[in-house]
Amino acid sequence: MQEFDPFATMSDEELDAMVAASAAEDAGAQADAAASQGFRSGFVALVGRPNAGKSTLLNACLGTKMAITSPVAQTTRRRMRGVVRRDGVQIVFVDTPGLHKPHDSLGSELNKSALAELGDVDVLCFLIDASQPIGRGDAWVAERVAKSTAKRILVLTKADLTTPEQVLAQIKAAHELCDFDDEIVLSATEHFNVDTFIDLVASYLPAGPKWFPDNMDTDVSDDMLVAEFVREKLLLRTREEVPHSVGVICDSMERRRGVLHIHATIYVEREGQKGIIIGKKGEMLKHVGIDARRDLERLFGCKVFLELEVRVQAHWREDERAIRRLGYAADE
Repeated sequence: MQEFDPFATMSDEELDAMVAASAAEDAGAQADAAASQGFRSGFVALVGRPNAGKSTLLNACLGTKMAITSPVAQTTRRRMRGVVRRDGVQIVFVDTPGLHKPHDSLGSELNKSALAELGDVDVLCFLIDASQPIGRGDAWVAERVAKSTAKRILVLTKADLTTPEQVLAQIKAAHELCDFDDEIVLSATEHFNVDTFIDLVASYLPAGPKWFPDNMDTDVSDDMLVAEFVREKLLLRTREEVPHSVGVICDSMERRRGVLHIHATIYVEREGQKGIIIGKKGEMLKHVGIDARRDLERLFGCKVFLELEVRVQAHWREDERAIRRLGYAADE
């Protein structure tokens, strides 16, 4: 006798709906269980203009370097989530690309990626550089922040580069742009008020489940971390005309006899930029590889052999397929 299969007559859409409902029910049960145990969790977005210090603050909160940093504007191209844990609390920080007036398709995608986070978090941290005058760029970001229904915290960064008088003036100017539920002044590089910032954010989180397992500190894949660390070293070593034209892909990673063999390709838009990155007798590319390998060996905890290749792809920042292949699309 043939056994009855209750799912045989269901369409794909009906099956998907059933699975989604089951997942939602499980998530709700987890949240109820967490609430009964007093556990709190949530997502916290770090937003602001380029170079406001978002990635530096994320690294300081994590206690290790996961997000790349450099003095070059728009260093962050990928949304990164990093998990901070305290007793009874799990905070999922979301580092976003700096919001700016875009000049190409890549810039538009970066803005989409950052703006997408504003409506999907529990706490929104608006970072403003305390050492720089508040300008039209901050006002533009503030307009978007003001529309968010999340709890809003004003975060004045780089306190070590300014005076108390400047800080007070910045706070006053910021409150003229947007209403905030709270505020804090900190220096991520000096670790001033970083722990207080974490406690402040945690105080605004709702009851919720553990969104990430205890052994997972970020949602960024290993190959993306490789690409980002290589790009960081390029940003730190090359001239002004090169950084914004650089994209990096990790092509392969393979562990052989205790050594992690990595191949990555660096994309630029012009032959002249390729020559700058390679350098005289390959010296520039060699130093970029050495710098990146040190970070990667720390990250992966093993010896790394890193092979870098440079290719020219004209106008890739205007090519949607290239932007997606490099992992910079808003929905990546």
